[in-house]
Amino acid sequence: MPGDHRFHLDLGSRFENIELAQIVLKDTLDELGVEEDVRHGIDLAVREAVANAIKHGNGQDPGKQVHVDLLLEDGDLVIRIADEGVGFDPSSVPDPLDPENILRSNGRGILFMRKFMDDVQYSLRPGGGTVVTMSKRLAGPKS
Repeated sequence: MPGDHRFHLDLGSRFENIELAQIVLKDTLDELGVEEDVRHGIDLAVREAVANAIKHGNGQDPGKQVHVDLLLEDGDLVIRIADEGVGFDPSSVPDPLDPENILRSNGRGILFMRKFMDDVQYSLRPGGGTVVTMSKRLAGPKS
């Protein structure tokens, strides 16, 4: 995986900007030679995280941005998505697999992120907002 595979995007809080993030992500994953099924999972996780940042983090406020960073670090693809909202506690989201929530149309994004990525962490931004950091192992085990 030679080369410098990283990017940074600042996106306005508009749902149509999700596609821009996905195009840049696709190009990067193509360059890295990531297998199709793995690419699909990463793409879905990023789509959900950016959508959550736009909708729940920034409240679709066009004056706020979503910041997307991708880098390759020791064989791990690391993606950070930050919003400029008030912050978020992922434990407050009801489990979409609980019988009482099974028919709800929302609440599945975090589940998808955790399913398709190896690690998903949340933190608060110093100036306000939430950062979701997701990683996916692309190379063999670390030595």
